[in-house]
Amino acid sequence: MPRKNGRNTRGRIISAAWKLFYEQGYEDTTVEDIVFESGTSKGSFYHYFDGKDALLGTLAYVFDEKYEQLMQVMPPDMDAMDRLIYLNHELFAMIDGGISMDLLARLLSTQLLARGEKHLLDRNRYYFKLLRQIVSQGQEAGTLRHDRTANEIVKAYALWERALLYDWCLSGGEYSLVTYTDSVTPQFLESYRA
Repeated sequence: MPRKNGRNTRGRIISAAWKLFYEQGYEDTTVEDIVFESGTSKGSFYHYFDGKDALLGTLAYVFDEKYEQLMQVMPPDMDAMDRLIYLNHELFAMIDGGISMDLLARLLSTQLLARGEKHLLDRNRYYFKLLRQIVSQGQEAGTLRHDRTANEIVKAYALWERALLYDWCLSGGEYSLVTYTDSVTPQFLESYRA
């Protein structure tokens, strides 16, 4: 039971932080704001995080929560290709409409500079488990290629998504992330069709 409460407390802190980062901006959000918004204590905050900067790496957690929500509403009759396209579209719509480019750029830069844990590459994330499940099912159903392993396809797909995000940040968001991904991701995935 304590483990679940701990996860809930950590999750509340993360959710509150990202809500405030979006509403107030990263620089204008304080640890006190996050503690108040999350309904936790400073002790709890510092139990899970060294400071506000440590929360930048938790955007991957926010993404994984979104994937868990999407799996609850995704039509079950979709094939693997359509599932990957759907997940890509929905996550990028969330990013385009609810994550500031400054925060996304900060996350991406922290991942480049990180010496230890790289949250976006953590193969134990829900994201990677979900992708492996979808790709494996697609291979079993005969809709995805068998001359590449599920892990190879998942790695390429994740690399593709990160590349789209990096490019969008580098270009200063001069184009719609969702419109662009909707036009190019299906083309990218065609190379993995059986």
